[in-house]
Amino acid sequence: MICLRLTIAGTTLVGSCLLVFCSCPPGVAAQAATSDPLPAAEAVMAKVATNQDRAEAERAHYVYVQHSKMVSRGGGHVMCEEITDYRITPSSDGSQEQLLKVDGRYLKEHKYLTYEKLLPRDEDKPKEADKDKDKKANKEKPEKKEKEKDPVFDPNSDETIDRDIVENMRWNLIHDKSKDGIDAHLFPLTSKDQADYAFRMVAREPLNGRDVFHIAFRPKKKDDFGWSGDAYIDTTAYEPVLITTGMARKIPFAVRTLLGTNLPGLGFSVTYSPQPDGVWFPVTFSTEFKIHVLFFFNREIILDAQNREFEKTHVTSRIVGETTPVEPKEP
Repeated sequence: MICLRLTIAGTTLVGSCLLVFCSCPPGVAAQAATSDPLPAAEAVMAKVATNQDRAEAERAHYVYVQHSKMVSRGGGHVMCEEITDYRITPSSDGSQEQLLKVDGRYLKEHKYLTYEKLLPRDEDKPKEADKDKDKKANKEKPEKKEKEKDPVFDPNSDETIDRDIVENMRWNLIHDKSKDGIDAHLFPLTSKDQADYAFRMVAREPLNGRDVFHIAFRPKKKDDFGWSGDAYIDTTAYEPVLITTGMARKIPFAVRTLLGTNLPGLGFSVTYSPQPDGVWFPVTFSTEFKIHVLFFFNREIILDAQNREFEKTHVTSRIVGETTPVEPKEP
């Protein structure tokens, strides 16, 4: 099984690109609309941190559905496409996930094969040592082990490199046991994360029907492989409306050469929206990036995830309605 993941400073790297074209210097047109002086970026982000710390606790009172679509493309073809629905139940220390639906297809031997179950994850498979231990406990002789085939290259397997990439990438990006349904370390909004970043006020401008502060951010240490990007903060609620990021530094050529791996266009985009009671939630998460491995394996990876069907709970989280979860496929 092949799992492609690059982690820097505890963060799985992904990618997207945001292009803005303006005929005048950044922020000039936006600032002309108001004569009020812009507040310091650090003061705005301090208020955002306070609100985000509080929102993390308040999000534990919601149950919602996360709908995601993950695609791997290569050579102008869709190599694997997978759509999943999870019901997310936040808790005090993370979240619980219930798989509701899987709808996937992958290209193998010039044909698309469909599937409705996920592959078993490595950490869920019983280890060989545990199997032998159980057999000894039951006074059974361990069977002679045959050389296992790599499921990716086994012609009788329903696993391919692209299906493995899609399922592992999706899990690493949006199944971080955070209350938000996305990796908790992808943006510096909470007070803990902000400590490592520097902020700069760019402008005050309209976005998605809201008046926002446009604030640029980057790691305080210039040699950090962290995120740089833009935060668009609601000027009244001091909550994020949109966050976009890219890598603060490129992966060194020596590292790319050693690993034979390159990931151009690293970054992501997250939009936020308030619930009726005023709790702000991430509602969309998207990324699009490329993978180059060993200089001959090239893929374009696309992820689009949406949090929806929010339901406020009371004393305890309760799942309403009867839904049969999809059981993982036996190895």
